[in-house]
Amino acid sequence: MNSDAVKSLVSQEFINGVPNYLGALLFLAIGWVVINIVVSFIKNSLVKRGADATLIPFVGSLSNSLLKVALIISLLGQVGIKTTSFVAILGTVGLAVGFALRDSLGNFAAGVIVLIFKPIKVGDFIEAGSLSGTVKEIQIFSTIMTTTDNKTITLPNSLVANNAVVNYSTQTTRRVEWIFGIGYNDDFEKAKKIIMEYLEKDERVLKDPEPFVRVSSLGASSVDITARAWVVKENYWPLFHDVIEDIKGEFDRQGISFPFPQREVTVINGTLN
Repeated sequence: MNSDAVKSLVSQEFINGVPNYLGALLFLAIGWVVINIVVSFIKNSLVKRGADATLIPFVGSLSNSLLKVALIISLLGQVGIKTTSFVAILGTVGLAVGFALRDSLGNFAAGVIVLIFKPIKVGDFIEAGSLSGTVKEIQIFSTIMTTTDNKTITLPNSLVANNAVVNYSTQTTRRVEWIFGIGYNDDFEKAKKIIMEYLEKDERVLKDPEPFVRVSSLGASSVDITARAWVVKENYWPLFHDVIEDIKGEFDRQGISFPFPQREVTVINGTLN
């Protein structure tokens, strides 16, 4: 068979296959839309049934990936590629890819662990390593959270499952702590009384455990007073800032100073020491 005949045969096969290719593209487009509808239906069903908000985005993401892989395999069968051979090849390739993507697979497994044991959930304020923020989603491979200044952070699930994570939202109460440094010439008993009376009058401060106010250290230029109080977690930051502002004002009115760092210099025979 000469080259012209071969070209003619290939061209004819391509022309004959055009309907299949067009049908495959149409099948892909419709399938893609249907998958999006199905995934939305699954998410909405979980919401209506009151499913955990942490579980919903994970199930949606997993369903979306599995359905699209199934769609592509079906599409290959429609254009004439033997899917049995493709699946065998895919299995071999998958093994190699598995080694290359073992970190991603580890993140997937970690995501499942997070969903089962629930060390965190959507809405929790957490600290993972040097990062902190509010959990927005737990996806297949990663956890999405936003910082207090509205930045988006994407954490690998393995970082959440395999490392220490501080969760500030699990307990209903938190302890607030302040350190006030006053001058050595000031009356520290008077300062303690001012702080304690303020904490006892504030309705946000819990009575049990009771507030704590004591001298905690003698610094280089100040007497340090530590104050602690327990509050409902929603009141943590409002009380923290209010106490600092109000105690500063009261100390000023009562003549109690906040000393600047200072150093004593002794002059001996005209020489500074």
